[in-house]
Amino acid sequence: MTLAETPRAVAEKPLLGFTIGITAARRAEEFATLLERRGAGVVHAPAIRIVPLADDTELERVTRELVADPPSIVVATTGIGFRGWIEAADGWGLAEKLGSALSSARLLARGPKAKGAIRAADLREEWSPPSESSAEVLDRLLDEGVDGVRVAVQLHGATAEWEPIADFCEVLRCAGAQVVPVPVYRWTPACDPTPMDHLVGLVASRGVDCVSFTSAPAVVAMLTRARETGMFDALVQSLRQRVVVACVGPVTAAPFEELDIPTTTPARYRLGALARHIADELPRRDRVFSAGGHEIAVRGGGAVVDGEVRVLPPAALSLLRALAQRPGRVVSREALLAALPGGGDDTHAVETAVARLRSALGAPKVVQTVVKRGYRLAIDPSECGDV
Repeated sequence: MTLAETPRAVAEKPLLGFTIGITAARRAEEFATLLERRGAGVVHAPAIRIVPLADDTELERVTRELVADPPSIVVATTGIGFRGWIEAADGWGLAEKLGSALSSARLLARGPKAKGAIRAADLREEWSPPSESSAEVLDRLLDEGVDGVRVAVQLHGATAEWEPIADFCEVLRCAGAQVVPVPVYRWTPACDPTPMDHLVGLVASRGVDCVSFTSAPAVVAMLTRARETGMFDALVQSLRQRVVVACVGPVTAAPFEELDIPTTTPARYRLGALARHIADELPRRDRVFSAGGHEIAVRGGGAVVDGEVRVLPPAALSLLRALAQRPGRVVSREALLAALPGGGDDTHAVETAVARLRSALGAPKVVQTVVKRGYRLAIDPSECGDV
């Protein structure tokens, strides 16, 4: 797979050679397609699954309660959640009554998707914040005053450790509101943890260049699974230092902020905007260096040599990373042996791995032998910092 050295080709395939982890449960295939069209390799590991509550007795109970005693204010937080609520009510024969109850209330939509779901139900929202932030909705309600006001809040979902809307409801209660939570759907860990365990391992070993998140519960699910499998410290260290964390918005990024893990987010909190943002951000951060007459960039799954993606076996990739951490400087055989998967005590394994690395790169002069000392990348040390 070769990238022609033209501006048009670079623009069309800006993610060529990059590997990106996707944790999304919904619209994952659509998101993967957006990234793959830009040249990326994708590893999908759903962190959570959405459990619909269309048949749940608690949602039916709350719906009947609101039909009997309509709220003054309704806060719709997600499009899928609001639509699911209306569809569930229709299944119980309550759609018309629920619509009547909601039409008598002031409807606030957190964002455009919630607004669209409200209008699809032949209702009209009173207001939606430009920031698409629950915090701005909350500030508006608190400024107006909610003491004694009956407020129905459609929940995002639920996890044991992270549910910002739960805090939203609690603040309203403290301000005197009569809050009625509407549990339209909830999050649970993915049924099969194997893909997530694989992705956690890849992130910890820098086998991916970027990992993406579209919900805070997905972030919590990955961190929780890493704790359960003893990979938490390695995961956090890699996310802090090596692997780019791309989140769809600040709410999604919040659990990472608590761990001092840097994140990057698009200006608009949309899936398409996230894909475009990743396509802009990764090449901007990419470090390309000249070695042995070739242009080299080290990626999660291999390297890009003169615009051509080279998939490297694990030992060769580990060796290249170890050399690239000290570009242009000599790395001893002992240090390179320690970097190889499995380690060992036979330095001849390093010679074998170097030979395979040169062959896999298709550029034997990139790695230079320094007699009796070790190996180095054939690069001027002043040209590049850590890769």
